[in-house]
Amino acid sequence: MNKIIKGGYLQNRKTYVISSVGIVSAVGAYLVGDADVFSMLQTIFTLGGIYFLKQESSTKGKSNGTNSRKISR
Repeated sequence: MNKIIKGGYLQNRKTYVISSVGIVSAVGAYLVGDADVFSMLQTIFTLGGIYFLKQESSTKGKSNGTNSRKISR
């Protein structure tokens, strides 16, 4: 029960799942005829941006400063 409450396997992947489902639904809406190509592309780029922003923020600070620039004085 504790796995279900805390998210289990999808604990850190909820944003990725939502972005993927949104992109698939945008493509589906275009194929069915509910959306035109411009609204489909706008939705895909917006959800893709959310995906990449989440990916960048999850890796931020993991190097513990090993790749940071050193300032010489």
